[in-house]
Amino acid sequence: MLDGKKIIVTGGSRGIGADLVRHLADLGAQVAFTYSSREDAAQKVLSSLPGEGHFILQMNLSSEASINQGLEKITSKWSEVDGLVNNAGITKDGLLLRMKTEDFDDVINTNLRGAFLMTKALTKIMMKARKGSIVNITSVIGQTGNAGQANYAASKAGLIGFSKSVALEIASRNVRVNCVAPGFIATEMTDAISEEAKKKIFEQIPLGSIGEARDVSNAVAFLLSEQSKYITGHTLSVNGGLYME
Repeated sequence: MLDGKKIIVTGGSRGIGADLVRHLADLGAQVAFTYSSREDAAQKVLSSLPGEGHFILQMNLSSEASINQGLEKITSKWSEVDGLVNNAGITKDGLLLRMKTEDFDDVINTNLRGAFLMTKALTKIMMKARKGSIVNITSVIGQTGNAGQANYAASKAGLIGFSKSVALEIASRNVRVNCVAPGFIATEMTDAISEEAKKKIFEQIPLGSIGEARDVSNAVAFLLSEQSKYITGHTLSVNGGLYME
C-alpha cells in the first residue's frame, strides 16, 4: 500500500503517533519521525520497525530554527519526500479567564504554527516532484469546541482551515492536503480517565466505545496512499459518530 514511500511523522514517539509510525512501516514505508524530549521512547519505537531506512529526529516544533535543522538532516538522507503527517501536539488546558497567555501561545505555536512551518518547507519538495500527500491531525475538539480547551480548540480548528487553503494552492502540482479528526481514542491520556467519566463519554458516542489508535492510523494511511488520489481538502472524522458534519 505504501511500498517505498518516504514519510515524515511529527510526534511519533508515543500514543497515536507511535502506532502510526509502526503502521506506516508495516505497510512498506520508510519513516522519519520526530520527538521532543523522550529519546528513549523514540528509540524504542524505532527499534520495533520492520525494514530499513527509518530514522528519528529531535525537533522543537515551536522553533523555526529547530525545524530547519531537522529538515536539513532529512534532505541529506532523502532526495524526495512522499508524505508528511503533522501529528505532534500539546495541551495546556484551563478556563479562559484563568488561562495564561503563554499557555495559549505554546499550544498555538506547537499545534498550528509548527504544522505551518513543516508544511511550508516540505511543500516545496513535493511540488518540485509533482507528487505528495500531507495529512494534518486535527481533533473533534476543533470541530465542536470544548470548555477549558479554548487554546487547543483554536489550534485544531485552525488546522482545518489551513489545510483547505493550502489544498487549493497546491492541487495543480498533484500535492494533496487533508485532515484526520480523531474523537476519544484510547491512549495514556484516556487511560487516566475514571470509569465513571468513561461511562459518560460512551453515552455520547453512537458506536458506544472509545476508538483505538489503529483506527486513526488506518485513516491516515489511506490518505497517504494512492487509494485516496482524488481526495484533497477533506477532513476525515474518526470519532464513532460523536460529531457528524
